[in-house]
Amino acid sequence: MPKNVREIVEEDFSTTVLDAENPVLIDFWAPWCGPCKKMAPVLEEIAVELAGQLVVVKVNAEENQELAGRFRIMSIPTLLLIKEGKEAIRLAGYQPKEELLDKLERYL
Repeated sequence: MPKNVREIVEEDFSTTVLDAENPVLIDFWAPWCGPCKKMAPVLEEIAVELAGQLVVVKVNAEENQELAGRFRIMSIPTLLLIKEGKEAIRLAGYQPKEELLDKLERYL
């Protein structure tokens, strides 16, 4: 697990995501998913570059099916940006770093 990206579970969700002061980018992923593995270093870089402005977390969609169901995750990786407790962005599939940064910029 990347050191700047924390994995969370259902029990952590409210305090880590909904109550967060900064926007939270959630990566719904699974260990067997190739695009998810490709996305991991991109998210680590973004977590470092935007530290203090954005929190990046991962949710294993297989192990947290209720949480994945609540957000209607149909494919992985799916990235959700939660700002002030509400979904601001939903992106499915691998996202190149520069494109992802461009999409996140207006919410920071």
